Amino acid sequence: MQIPQPYLLFLGDVTDPLSAKTAQGIHQWRPDVCVGQIRLTDETVTLGLDDLSLQEAKARGAKTLMIGTANAGGYIPASWVNTLEEALKLGFNIASGMHQRLTDFPSLKELAKKHQCQLFDVRHYDESLDVGNGIPREGKRLLAVGTDCSVGKMYTTLALEKEMNQQGIKAKFCATGQTGILITGSGISIDAVVADFISGSVERISPAFYDHEWDVIEGQGSLFNPSYAGVSLGLLHGAQADALVLCHEVGRQHIRHLPHMPIPAIHDILNANLQAAKLTNPNAQWVGICLNTSAISEQEALELCHQWSSEYRLPVTDPVRFGVSSIVDKLHLI
Repeated sequence: MQIPQPYLLFLGDVTDPLSAKTAQGIHQWRPDVCVGQIRLTDETVTLGLDDLSLQEAKARGAKTLMIGTANAGGYIPASWVNTLEEALKLGFNIASGMHQRLTDFPSLKELAKKHQCQLFDVRHYDESLDVGNGIPREGKRLLAVGTDCSVGKMYTTLALEKEMNQQGIKAKFCATGQTGILITGSGISIDAVVADFISGSVERISPAFYDHEWDVIEGQGSLFNPSYAGVSLGLLHGAQADALVLCHEVGRQHIRHLPHMPIPAIHDILNANLQAAKLTNPNAQWVGICLNTSAISEQEALELCHQWSSEYRLPVTDPVRFGVSSIVDKLHLI
């Protein structure tokens, strides 16, 4: 999947900023591919981008109308369809991370065919995939793994990619979730892949490469979350990671939504992930830990990072508060 850029960010009529987190993420991490935003009402949340009509965005070179919102149930409201139809008539592709497919709307499907546009339903993947084979492939790879789901793996990998490129290390972010795909314009939503093909799908998004130094692969779930551990294990095997970064939310005591399952000891998490990674890359190693310290003060966060760094003998940081340069410095040695 390769979504044509640049984008016109579609905010619909949402009034809750949390409902526009996808668009916010695209704007934060890829501002250079955002030509503007389109809002259906004056009350709709704003990203601070230029408010453009479809025609104005087309004149500025926009190629894809990016639905940058989410809602309960993941459906596309009927009130949006007219705008989506008009976009297709003007030659826009449309990309969506909603559960409901764009192709579920006959009018959108017909207009896309008529005007030779593409509809990208990134939560779904319909192309054929191979099973993983574990054959070593060219290039270096970093994978973010977590103590649980929703602990900052996507933010960490995007921050690492940015810092690596700023330090002169050519790096490419590889998306494995719908928001990451919409941010970067390519990838496979791993949770939409049949279990047998998870490791093969990671080999697909990070094949052998020679034009840059590192692929930075977005992690999903956790080996210790019984709901998503299968996805996490497939990612570890398919990534063939040379470098691993652990992500953790400070203060989280148990697996999300499962209060009967405490977060295991960090040493156990480090050992289990490294052992799994070594199935396809015997040279895999830890290069750092990223903490979400938003629940504590900055001084407490700094002290905790120093404490963990001493205990686990790794660079430890909060990527939001302190950046990730300490981890990238370690990558220079691999």
